[in-house]
Amino acid sequence: MRPRLTLPPLPLPLRLHYHHHHHHTLRTYTTQPPKPPSHPSTPPQPNLRHNRLILALTGATGSIYGIRTLTTLHQLNIQTHLILSKWALPTLRYEAPQYTLPYLNSLATHTHSPRDLAAPISSGSYPVDGMIIAPCSMKTLAAIRMGYGEDLISRAADVCIKEGRKLVLMVRETPLSVIHLENMAALARLGVVIFPPVPGFYTRPKGIDEVVGHSVARMLDVMGVNVGDIGVDGREGEGDKEGGDGGGVMPAEGRWVGWRK
Repeated sequence: MRPRLTLPPLPLPLRLHYHHHHHHTLRTYTTQPPKPPSHPSTPPQPNLRHNRLILALTGATGSIYGIRTLTTLHQLNIQTHLILSKWALPTLRYEAPQYTLPYLNSLATHTHSPRDLAAPISSGSYPVDGMIIAPCSMKTLAAIRMGYGEDLISRAADVCIKEGRKLVLMVRETPLSVIHLENMAALARLGVVIFPPVPGFYTRPKGIDEVVGHSVARMLDVMGVNVGDIGVDGREGEGDKEGGDGGGVMPAEGRWVGWRK
C-alpha cells in the first residue's frame, strides 16, 4: 500500500486568526516552532574556508526548502547572511505561516533587506564560501543570467560568479520554457549549479518532511557542507538508522533491490 505523505506536526497550542484575501483563507500563527539548537562544538566544515554562506529566498513556490536549509545551517553552526525578496514574504505567509519573519531572522547570523545594495555581501572583497537561492524564481534566474543586479540577491549572485565562488540555484518552475532552459544553460556553462528539487522516491519517504530534507541534504552536499548526524528529517541522530548511505538518505536495500525490480 502506498504510504501517505503527511506534513510535520505544527507546534501546539496554537491560536489561529483568519484573514480573507481574495478567495483564499490564510492562517497566521501567534506561536512559532521551537528554535533548533545550534552546536558551538560542531567540527568545522573542511570544504568551507570561511564557514559563511549567503542564503536567499525568492517568491517562487517552495519556501519550505529555504526554511529547511536555514535551520540546517543553524544547527551546523555555519554563519548565514539571509535575504528575502519582496515576494518571498507573501509566499512564505501562504505556504508556511507558522514560520514568521522574526523566527527566520533569529536563525540567521545576519539579515539584509533586498534593497540594501550597500550590504557587505554586495562586494567581492567580503569573503563568503558561496550562495544558495532556495527557492529560485525564473525572474531571479533571468536577472542573474543577464548580470542585472537590481537587488541584493541578484547582485550577491553576480559577485559569486565573478569571484569564482559556488552558486547553487534551487529553481522552481514547471513546465519550463525555452527561455528558462536557455537561462539555466548559460549559467551552468559559467559553473553555476542548477539544482531543481526533484524528489528521490527511492528513499521511500515517510512524509513531505523527508522529501524536503532529502533535497536539502543533497543540495548542501553539492555546496560542500557535511550534514553529518542531522538526518533528512532535521533531527540529530537520525542520520544512519536505516543502515544506508548519505546520512540515512538511501535505505541499504534501496541501493540494489528496491528500485531495480
